[in-house]
Amino acid sequence: MSRITINEQVAITKLGFKKDLSAYPRRMEFRGAVYDFLDAGLSCLVRSGEQIAQIITLSDGRSLYRLRSDNHGGNWTLLSIMSA
Repeated sequence: MSRITINEQVAITKLGFKKDLSAYPRRMEFRGAVYDFLDAGLSCLVRSGEQIAQIITLSDGRSLYRLRSDNHGGNWTLLSIMSA
């Protein structure tokens, strides 16, 4: 697998909801391309002092995308893309 570090803000244009009603990205727009994700993926919360960030790994069936949200899903940053 090759990993590309991005660290750029992206637009999330569609959200899905888990069984506990927490939201996660279903569609992302990045550099003019649209990516549709298959499911909720793996996520974790990271706390640094009073700041909390959610990091989530999603797949479109071909690649893995790691995203970070700093304010409960309002702003998303694409951290990296991993492809086979």
